[in-house]
Amino acid sequence: MAKKKITEVVEELLSSYLEEQGMELYNVEFVKEAKDWFLRVFIDKLSGEAEEQYISTDDCEGVSRYLSEKLDEVDPIEQNYYLEVSSPGLDRTLLREKDFLRFAGHPVEVSLYKGIDGKKHYTGELVGWQDGNLVLIGEKGETLSFPEEAVAKTKLLVIF
Repeated sequence: MAKKKITEVVEELLSSYLEEQGMELYNVEFVKEAKDWFLRVFIDKLSGEAEEQYISTDDCEGVSRYLSEKLDEVDPIEQNYYLEVSSPGLDRTLLREKDFLRFAGHPVEVSLYKGIDGKKHYTGELVGWQDGNLVLIGEKGETLSFPEEAVAKTKLLVIF
């Protein structure tokens, strides 16, 4: 049997615990930065709530303690690493289709791999995905459409 990715192991360890706590796993990263390894776990409140709810430091601490204990039991990571548990933040990167559905109507910033007419960054109101294209209403009210393979990153735009 092939060895599971660390991210998959974390997902399995956390899925039922997070659901019991009214949370969900937003994303997991296991990355090397300089000489150190980081296991970053991003958690969020379950979507679909009538009122937007936010992750607290107590939520992060509870998940960190639970996951740390489970990782010690299973011991899937050979090297030393730092465990970080946090919210995806107000300016979160949208990763999955459900994220784009949840945040339709919100302002976003879209970064492209290659510029169109010399421009690689666009902002506007997220419409969602249509026929394999990311669609948003631009700052001047125009409809903008970008093929999925051209989109490097889509983040929520925080406006104060």
